[in-house]
Amino acid sequence: MKASDLFVRCLEKEGVEYVFAVPGEENLDLLESIRESTIQLVVTRHEQSAGFMAATYGRLTGVPGVCLSTLGPGATNLVTASAYAQLGAMPMVMVTGQKPIRSSKQGAFQIIDVVDMMAPITKYTKQVVSASYIPARVREVFRLSAEELPGATHLEVPEDILQEESSAQPLEASRVRRPVADATSIEAARELLEEAKRPLIVLASGANRTQTCSALSRLITEYGLPFITTQMGKGVVDERDPAYVGTAALSSGDFVHRAVEAADVILNVGHNVVEKPPFFMKDGKVRVIHVDFNTAKVDPVYFPQVEVVGDIAFSIEALMQGLERQDHWQFDHLDGIRRAQADHFDARAASPDFPIRPERLVRDMRTVVPDNGILTLDNGMYKIWFARNYAALGPNSLLLDNALASMGAGLPSAIATRLVHRDRPVVSVCGDGGFMMNSQEIETAVRLGLDLTVVILRDDAYGMIRWKQEEMGFPDFGLGYGNPDFVAYAQAYGATGYRVESAEELVPVMEEAMDVPGVKVVDVPIDYGDDHRTLHEEIPALAREL
Repeated sequence: MKASDLFVRCLEKEGVEYVFAVPGEENLDLLESIRESTIQLVVTRHEQSAGFMAATYGRLTGVPGVCLSTLGPGATNLVTASAYAQLGAMPMVMVTGQKPIRSSKQGAFQIIDVVDMMAPITKYTKQVVSASYIPARVREVFRLSAEELPGATHLEVPEDILQEESSAQPLEASRVRRPVADATSIEAARELLEEAKRPLIVLASGANRTQTCSALSRLITEYGLPFITTQMGKGVVDERDPAYVGTAALSSGDFVHRAVEAADVILNVGHNVVEKPPFFMKDGKVRVIHVDFNTAKVDPVYFPQVEVVGDIAFSIEALMQGLERQDHWQFDHLDGIRRAQADHFDARAASPDFPIRPERLVRDMRTVVPDNGILTLDNGMYKIWFARNYAALGPNSLLLDNALASMGAGLPSAIATRLVHRDRPVVSVCGDGGFMMNSQEIETAVRLGLDLTVVILRDDAYGMIRWKQEEMGFPDFGLGYGNPDFVAYAQAYGATGYRVESAEELVPVMEEAMDVPGVKVVDVPIDYGDDHRTLHEEIPALAREL
């Protein structure tokens, strides 16, 4: 068969549902083969958005998402999305075009070494040099992308290779069982937990796998062990659970850090050093059990004493076999920490100030988003407040990026989320800066007929950097900008626009927007002006009293 048909047959064999793409002339054979396949082509308005969508698809399903671009500028536009997937452990396969490699009449026009460019930000990158290699290359990029630790992979497929004929056939995926931890390490971890006076569980991004979530929920419920999460570990266990203490959204000084400081043994599940550290190992007083698919990457603040390496779900199940709840475990001190954090947040969340305060925003969004809803975040100052105070009720119910932390991903990730979860409400919260980086994807969402609510937090500035600027004692300079009329902007794309004009309006406006079908854009002015004092003075002072 024609090589492009073979390539698409291989994608179908891997279970690919969507290809997110900005095609070019080097992809036209592939485009035609996709047209005649079971795969849905989702044409985006920027390659970066296509990559963000593919990465989010992989994050939600465990099956690598696929994005497609042409050579040169199309491929370079995938770089940020590749780093997003690679650092965030999201399985994604990128396919880029290239000029003919057997012969060329255009010299070096648009040609850069894309394979080498992708090498530092992928798990695997390769040019396909023969149609007969296609089945093996496709199988390999999908295998490596999904294998722990998941990430980005890349294939470059030249135009003339796609036009070759081949008798090759797609390869079957091999059946793989993840390695399991050895009994000695399990027993060492069990002994440490039973000896502890104040054990604490930390749930990080690697714990966010279906079977792992179930095992951890049983561990926490059966033994009453308290837990905190990293930002990308939110929702692994329902945060309405009374054992939930909080999320590590600040580097230090928050209420949750009082629980960490009091712990003598930490069971650290799925830790990835790309996230800001949820705790610091400095004086050797705390003993840490590292539970992950891979060995620990040691750095100056992380050097665990026990490592349980293998399938996490198996490790947790094995740990519970023989583990006994101990009378000397002490958790009373956590009640005061939870209460102090809740009281502080509730008082500030009642503020009638407008532009709206971030605490009020988070409280009201938790009110209007249904229990089965999914909220996706872009990157900005508000992310800290959502991480700290928005209760995630299940895995991947609050999608944020605490790895690359790229602006511009919030809206594309919401679009991919809506494609995966057609039966669940999806809300995207973006700062005005991040939204405008990929705002053109509103047209994509409208064209796809998606039901999606997009909240734009407008402060007319790069707010988090302005906050850091103030924190470092610099004058306010270089971070402000203008914005369009977001209601008119939404309408220009065929979406529905709303404007919130008081704090009291947010809930009724959101409820109305979420009841209306189609794409809705809600303009919400926000004020971060008090965040520096609140996060770095007020909260640490209150936490020190606990």
